[in-house]
Amino acid sequence: MSRVCVFFAEGFEEIEALTVVDILRRGGIDVDMVSVTDTKSVTGSHKITVEMDKRFDEVDFEKTEMLVLPGGMLGTKGLEATEPLMKQVDAFYEKGKYIAAICAAPSIFGHRGILKGRKACSYPSFESHLEGAEVSREPVTVSDNVITSRGMGTAIPFGLKLLELFSGKEAALEMKETIVFGL
Repeated sequence: MSRVCVFFAEGFEEIEALTVVDILRRGGIDVDMVSVTDTKSVTGSHKITVEMDKRFDEVDFEKTEMLVLPGGMLGTKGLEATEPLMKQVDAFYEKGKYIAAICAAPSIFGHRGILKGRKACSYPSFESHLEGAEVSREPVTVSDNVITSRGMGTAIPFGLKLLELFSGKEAALEMKETIVFGL
């Protein structure tokens, strides 16, 4: 059963997407890399092509506990233009299930009204898109079931925080040590 789905559109930010996948998989979390395109191969903003586990239409959202949206300017636009994904983002939010986004992608939550009355962060030039939010400058901001992060440089703290939400603080601290982060 998949617990986390990370969604990929053409132009995704490679480090933001793959760091989350890597940390969660190392931590024993089932993660599917999901293409919102017609193919299972998606090319990132720095011309790195990645083979996905699934296409969007193959995801069982009933068995998914978190949706993760990586950034990248073009990738964020591609995710936001995928209406079936946006319907799932709204449904997950309304059910209190986790939704997470990094860099430019938290702007999607702002555009959908999800951030009203919440703390949230994003890439600095996208902070104006965090509509209704109290803008945080922390590397990762958790507001109930909504998790946001600022960019490529915060990808590891973002992945560690997502691991902590599923496996606890001790597991995240152990992973931090294992990957020699911030020691």
